[in-house]
Amino acid sequence: MKQENIFLFVPNLIGTRFGAMLDMLTDRCTTMCLLVNLAMLYPESAAWFQLSMSLDVASHWLHLHSTVVKGGESHKSIDLTGNRILRVYYNSRPVLFIMCAGNELFYCMLYLLCFSEGPEILSGYAGLYRLILWVCTPIAITKSFISLIHLVSASCNMAALDASERAKKM
Repeated sequence: MKQENIFLFVPNLIGTRFGAMLDMLTDRCTTMCLLVNLAMLYPESAAWFQLSMSLDVASHWLHLHSTVVKGGESHKSIDLTGNRILRVYYNSRPVLFIMCAGNELFYCMLYLLCFSEGPEILSGYAGLYRLILWVCTPIAITKSFISLIHLVSASCNMAALDASERAKKM
């Protein structure tokens, strides 16, 4: 029987732990690259972009790691008794899509606004890029809040696993 080469699969379609990690890595790395560019374009806001990168990487990495350590196959398969916000975030594809797309659009619009307002939408007030930025700003803020929840929840999960392992040794 011919063996499949999972390195040639699309990350979301691999269906294994490797696929989940590869998916997470590609998402985090592309967002970080965009944020590094934004930090150079908006030096007065560089600290905010650095904070956003740190929160994004730390929260998602710890969330994925705690999920895998607990035996889950993907960071998207969370315990249904866990945090209600994360449960909705991961179990509702429309919510997940809107949050992720809105967050990325927010950063993309910041990038585009360095060069142009885009097509005029609101006569003399705002172009298309700025209008999209306004719509996506609450989504980006909410996504950062969800990242904080990821970080706290995953930290609690890891602490509980450590406590359980310590108790078994005693």
